[in-house]
Amino acid sequence: MSGGILGFPDFRGFTRQLVLWNLGAFFLLLILGAASPRAGAFVTVYVGLLPAMVLQHGFVWELATYWIIHQGILNTLLEMLSLWFLASFLEDQHGARWLGEIFFFSVIGCGLAGLILALGLHDGNFLIYGCWGGLTGLMVAFGVLYADMQFMMFPLPMMIKAKHMMWVYMLIMVAMLFFPAERIFGFSQLGGALFGYIYIKFAPRRGFAFAGAESLYGVRNRYYRWKRRRAARKFEVYMRKHRDN
Repeated sequence: MSGGILGFPDFRGFTRQLVLWNLGAFFLLLILGAASPRAGAFVTVYVGLLPAMVLQHGFVWELATYWIIHQGILNTLLEMLSLWFLASFLEDQHGARWLGEIFFFSVIGCGLAGLILALGLHDGNFLIYGCWGGLTGLMVAFGVLYADMQFMMFPLPMMIKAKHMMWVYMLIMVAMLFFPAERIFGFSQLGGALFGYIYIKFAPRRGFAFAGAESLYGVRNRYYRWKRRRAARKFEVYMRKHRDN
């Protein structure tokens, strides 16, 4: 698919919900932390992904909640702008359910990569937060499915192809592995990218939810057809007996 994107798409649909959920959580935590630093820290630890809490205490929900925890205004702003751009485009092309599936699948992949790193380091006392795992999955989908599409590389006034931008992101994440302070986020984000790639390669074209609904609809139709055939056979037997009498 060719063509170009010069600006941000419309702010609507499931994309808007994702962005507003993130912003709402960011400001709520900001206010909570200002009112009670202890309460803010408590929420961060129990909602963000702390591998030690998952591995030692079974706090598995953190794999699905850490993405709404954000720290830093500039980092959060960059996340939200990236989410707005990528998610809006993919939602327009594939629908809200497909977008939700690949986003949360990538989020889980990022979290699992963090757990694997914790096991490898024998240290799970680090915090993973933010929706970069989901974003890297979306970036991989964008780069693979729409490789030759060009868009403006915000904030620079230059155009870049989706596949090239994807590889820029991948190289940045690989480079992060060589810096101890960034290694955790680089490795976990690569997990999100991997799960995003797995999703677009093996998931049904319109997503698992749509395929599952179609399967259930097909089962229901087959059941109704079987009931009609059964009723027709009973009616034939009844008519045959009636003629014989």
